[in-house]
Parts: sequence; structure tokens; C-alpha cells
Amino acid sequence: MAAPAAAGLRYPWEDPPAPGAAIEVAPDLLWMRLPLPMKLDHVNVYALDDGDSWTVIDTGFASNKTRGIWADLMAGPMQGKPVARVVVTHHHPDHVGLAGWFQSEFGAELITTRTAWLFARMLTLDVQDAPVPETLDFWRSAGMDAQVFEARRQERPFNFGDIVAPMPLGYTRIRQGDIIEMGGRTWDIHIGNGHAPEHATFWSRDDNLVLSGDQILPSISPNIGVYATEPMADPIGDWLEACERLAPLARADHLVLGGHKLPFTGLPTRMRQLIDNHHGALERLHAFIDTPKAAADCFAPLFKRKIGEGEYGLALVEAIAHLSHLYQTGRATRARRDDGAWVYQRKG
Repeated sequence: MAAPAAAGLRYPWEDPPAPGAAIEVAPDLLWMRLPLPMKLDHVNVYALDDGDSWTVIDTGFASNKTRGIWADLMAGPMQGKPVARVVVTHHHPDHVGLAGWFQSEFGAELITTRTAWLFARMLTLDVQDAPVPETLDFWRSAGMDAQVFEARRQERPFNFGDIVAPMPLGYTRIRQGDIIEMGGRTWDIHIGNGHAPEHATFWSRDDNLVLSGDQILPSISPNIGVYATEPMADPIGDWLEACERLAPLARADHLVLGGHKLPFTGLPTRMRQLIDNHHGALERLHAFIDTPKAAADCFAPLFKRKIGEGEYGLALVEAIAHLSHLYQTGRATRARRDDGAWVYQRKG
């Protein structure tokens, strides 16, 4: 869900770095950008200078194009010094995609949360040539459009391993309350949730820097969805808890370096927006389900744009998440429709 720019947010750089180039956003900290073949067409990555080597934050998809860009970055802005560590904020492919490549090709140490590593490695090993019965049942339970369902039933599904390099055994775990030294700074680690389980963020003790991954983004709210892997998950509850816990850490002068869009300041304003956006979405949805509705019927109150084929899957899992939160917090009931879909209706 998009959010308008607020008076409290400022963007020190109007333009991102060009492909193969870097912007030094702070001493010993480079901001770089890698392309993605989707509507959200980029991911931000960062490199911190540790003297004789680099620590890289997130990696982009595993593709020949991305590997080539990394080669240019390492030979150019990164001055040919080795990448000794790769820190992955969370398990999504645009962030973990080349972590295994850095491990196997360059001997880099992988640092991430336990959940991120387990999810990423499990998903790279889970190859499906057709949607499994559990996925089909999950789509039915969401009331997926019949034409979309039939098309997806016959397609080879997205496989994590298509865009994530094989991940060798071994990683270094980080968790809530840990500290890490990177780029001549000491960083406190605070764990977020909702967009991805056990999502790591890094808050510098020595200056105003925050490396936020996708937990905190400036002009978009990260996708929060429920999937067949855990159909009774409550990522909206997880998201709101994490935002409320992180919000007291925010300072107006923090320079937030996120996984997408532009670096920004004005973090207290943005934290309140991220919380309010989902409370607002829940209230609109609660009003909308005055009669029983399935997740696929509930795009209108959640999204301020028409949902096309390309966005349908992400919109569906986000609608499920919001409806399930209302149900699990006692604000809605649910029942099975004759076609197998769960339909939700507000209480009161």
C-alpha cells in the first residue's frame, strides 16, 4: 500500500546510484542498487569498509546479470578488496539471492538470523514442477478467481532456487540484542517481523545510521502476506508489534538505508505512518465485510489501485493476512463457503 510523502520525511539524494556505481552515503559506507525483473524494479545493497575487506548488506537475485554488476562493483567502487562477510537482513530472494555465491566463490562468512537462514535454505531445496495439493487448497480457501486459479494450476510455480544460489552449510547467527562491528561502527541489532520472520535491522551507536532492509521503507509499505506454509500465521499482528517496539528507537536525524526506494530522514514520522497505514486498512476492511466475503473479494478497501495479473498473488496473500488478523483478534467470524473458500464477516 502506497503512502504519500510526509512533511517529516526528507530525501538527501534525489537519484539512486547508476548500475555498477556507488554513492558514499556516510564514511566507509556505500549505497548500490541492483535491478529486479518486476514492478518493484530494484533492490538496494550496501557495502561497509572494514579496512582490508568489505561487509556487504544483502545481495540481489542470483542471475548472470547481477553477478556481472557485482563484478563491476567489486572492481570499481569497492577497489578490488575482498568481500569477507555478507549480512542478509531477511530470507526473500532479492536479499539472499547471491549469499551462497559469495560464500562458495569468495569464502565470505554469511551472517543472518536463524529463521532467515533456515527458510532460505529450505526453500532452495524445495523444487516443485507443479503446484502441490496444499497450495491449490490454499488458493481455493482464499476464493481465488477461477480463471487465475486454472492458469496457475497448469503453470510451473515460482521456485526459490530459480533466483537464489545454492546455499552451502554454515552461517553465523544474529539475534535480538546482539551487536556487530561493521564499517568502523558498532551496531545494535533489533529484530522485526511481519514482512519476513526474524528480519534483522541495524542501528549505529556511533552516528545516525539505520540499515533497515524491508522492515522500514519510506514510500511503500512492504508486502505482508499469509501463505500455504503457515495458513494461520498472523503477520499483521507481528508487524504491528515490531513497529511499536522499534518506534521508540527512532530519531528525526536518523538516516534510514532501506532495501528499496531512497534513503531518508524523519524516521519517527515514518514509523507512525507504517503503524497507522495498517490500522487504517483493518478499519476499512472491517467496515467492508458487513456481509460474508472471501479474501479475493477484498482488494478494494485495501489497495488504492486496480490489481492486475502481475500484482494479484501479492494482493491476495495480503488480503488473507488482514482478514485473518480480524478473525484471530475476535473482530470477525469465518465460515466455509460451498466452493471451499473461507468467508469472513465482521462482528458488531
